[in-house]
Amino acid sequence: MFWPLRARIGYRVARWLMRFRSLVSNPRSWRWMQGQYARMAALGDRDAQSFYGHLLLHRGQGLGARDEGIRLLRLAAGAGDGKSAYQLGVLSLDGDARQAPDAAQAARWWELAAERGHPLAARKLVELYRAGGPGLVPDAAAAERAEMRASRLGF
Repeated sequence: MFWPLRARIGYRVARWLMRFRSLVSNPRSWRWMQGQYARMAALGDRDAQSFYGHLLLHRGQGLGARDEGIRLLRLAAGAGDGKSAYQLGVLSLDGDARQAPDAAQAARWWELAAERGHPLAARKLVELYRAGGPGLVPDAAAAERAEMRASRLGF
């Protein structure tokens, strides 16, 4: 009972400390902060999984950090985080050296993100359905439905 509370407090303190450049650039404090993010993500906190997943994806060192970031983003997206689902759609459409671009997978992630209220995902979905992509043929009807959703979300 005490450990989850300690993890939550440590996570909040570490998130607050992110605003201080000197602490982020100090290797010792940065390792401590990453430990707090990892602990909270391991406890299943959706927001921590999303935050730490984005952090590892964009600032992590090497493919192991990138893979762990993607894993955490998948967990957060599965728990209903729209920002994580949007990022996974971007990754799916871009592809990398180990995975070919997959527009159908990107559309699935962006559908999930748009359902969660992510307006940019709805806009990207319209563009994807109109133009098509690797593994996805253009679909005017789906583009029209996605455009109606995007307009409701403010795009």
